Amino acid sequence: MMQHLKILNSKETKRILKLLKQQFGFEGKLGFVFLVNNKDRVYVVNRDIERVELEKLRINALGLYFGTFIKGELRLSIEGSQIIGPRAKKNILDINDKEFEIWLKGEDFKMNTDLEGFVLVKYRDDFVGCGKVSNGTLLNYVPKARRLIVVNN
Repeated sequence: MMQHLKILNSKETKRILKLLKQQFGFEGKLGFVFLVNNKDRVYVVNRDIERVELEKLRINALGLYFGTFIKGELRLSIEGSQIIGPRAKKNILDINDKEFEIWLKGEDFKMNTDLEGFVLVKYRDDFVGCGKVSNGTLLNYVPKARRLIVVNN
């Protein structure tokens, strides 16, 4: 089944940039074209896509998964957090070695933090995804396919 992807106009793109500023203190421009599918998943592609007549093509997927709109907020993908993270100024949650291991397994865990809502999860110098802090618990959205599988003998 073909996924319907809509290229966002400048007004709709401004909405995404506004959310990034509100949620993460991100300011600046992104040199991408944003696309949204019918499940509110946001993708980014190179500006060259504007020269392609998409209506004439049958496309199943396009671009890099950037995040998803959820109840008026934007939950970033791992790649989305890596794109935004270096220029983000707030809602950045640093995790330690033990917490990073739990994060990679895709598990939620208790945190000592005053943050609430969507946060960029940072381990050392790397942004490793976007989670949601609710009542002191970091909710993990790492997809099953990307989780670390630990086998104990």
